[in-house]
Amino acid sequence: MTRAFALLFAAVTMLAAAGHAQAQGFQFQGFESQGFVDTRDIMGGGPGFFRPGMPSGSSPIPRTTVNFAGNYAPGTIYINTAERRLYLVLSNGQAIRYGIGVGRDGFRWGGTHRISAKKEWPSWTPPAQMLRRRPDLPRHMAGGIDNPLGARAMYLGSTLYRIHGSNEPETIGQAVSSGCFRMTNEDVTDLYSRVSIGTPVVVKN
Repeated sequence: MTRAFALLFAAVTMLAAAGHAQAQGFQFQGFESQGFVDTRDIMGGGPGFFRPGMPSGSSPIPRTTVNFAGNYAPGTIYINTAERRLYLVLSNGQAIRYGIGVGRDGFRWGGTHRISAKKEWPSWTPPAQMLRRRPDLPRHMAGGIDNPLGARAMYLGSTLYRIHGSNEPETIGQAVSSGCFRMTNEDVTDLYSRVSIGTPVVVKN
């Protein structure tokens, strides 16, 4: 009886310790378990940033066609940061509306640019500003499912900002990034197929 009680107590203690560690934000695999990555700072990366093979998942904010009253030419991308939505303006007063993740406090911005480049499964080189905040980050990552830029990226003028994919659908609709606009891989692939280099992008902060 005493031995059985001791084994039961040990098992309960181990489970409680694991639960406490998870409650404190620790993960138990890959880079996260070694404390290398505060993943919320990696272009808005969340818990799955270095976790290979994660599916893209569906957006918690479904893509839909809506009425749109803005005075923008068809083909324009309009981003409402406060609303956390991206609109691709269509003709006849309509637009395709996508859910997006946006910059967290201190990283939001507004203005007008054009898409200057488009890349499929882009590689990622953290900018100097980010490396100063996060010297532990990799200096370069090849494109792929575990890359924070996801399946597609559309580069905004000469800025460091992009509209890009993500394998973390749970962050869509959240303010988690360092200024980029993130979409699910499914949605960013759809948008990518509809726009071209030179497309105007209007960002309302």
